Amino acid sequence: MYFVFSGNAFAVVFAVLFGIIWGLAIFNMDRYIVSSIDKQGSTNQQILQASPRILLAIMIGIVISRPLELKIFDKEIRQKLKTAYIKGQHSKLDTLEKTYMGKYAMEMGKNKELKREKDSLESDINNSRSQLNQEVFGDKTDQTSGITGYGTYAKQKQAVLQEKEDRLNEVRANQEKMDQYLADRKNYEGINDVRMFSSHQLDSLANVAGFADRNWALGQLGYNDDGSRNLDTYLAESFIGFLFILFECLPVFVKLMSPMGPYDVAVSKLSEADVHYAERDKERNIQVTDSVYDHERETDIERRRRIISAQSDYDLERHSYD
Repeated sequence: MYFVFSGNAFAVVFAVLFGIIWGLAIFNMDRYIVSSIDKQGSTNQQILQASPRILLAIMIGIVISRPLELKIFDKEIRQKLKTAYIKGQHSKLDTLEKTYMGKYAMEMGKNKELKREKDSLESDINNSRSQLNQEVFGDKTDQTSGITGYGTYAKQKQAVLQEKEDRLNEVRANQEKMDQYLADRKNYEGINDVRMFSSHQLDSLANVAGFADRNWALGQLGYNDDGSRNLDTYLAESFIGFLFILFECLPVFVKLMSPMGPYDVAVSKLSEADVHYAERDKERNIQVTDSVYDHERETDIERRRRIISAQSDYDLERHSYD
């Protein structure tokens, strides 16, 4: 109940109040069930009488042990929650990236083509500029005439170089527009709004985590990162639960294992006396009821007989008068 009302100013009050009510309910239930087990009956009968309490004890043990496990493994749970929150952020970002790439695949493909063309043009321009310099200074190669000065061949190479530079400027302008468009689309799709949690934010999220998240994290502690069972943590959690189950079942087990004593004999005799008294009381009530019914019947018969006689005498006198 403390975890349920966690964050509320009266969380402790609610937990204490519920604990008192719960303790009194279980105490009285234990007292009634243990005291009502008939030791004169067979073992199977005694176990059958105690079976509802044993089943309830198992459920109580499981429910009560869970908050204690959450407190014992608090540090591990916090670390598991932090890891889960980080994975959640990465998963969210990956999902947005996949959606973005699928939605704007054509634009991104065109942007890549522009980049490839820009890289190719830059390389060609460097080669053309090198050839132009060689042509001007008269270096003889397969691509130059070897004539010094800014002649016909140099002018041709200058024109080709200028054409490539104009195309490069156009490609760069188109790529900048495409980059700006894709950046705007990223903002629109919310990709740039996703930020990884800082250490302080992760601590705050772990502190305000609800019961469901903490319970999930506790369940995950029983497994390693590769999905295999973490035997140490699993056994620790299991034995805590078994301890509470045994503690809850202990009064019934003690009653079942103990021999029949003076108290059981006294309870049995008192029960027999109560049953005998109830039977005798039943017989008395039957006799009283029969006697009262017979008296009422006789009284009713006598009253009706008198009414009929009086009516007959009245009719006879009236007939004589007429």
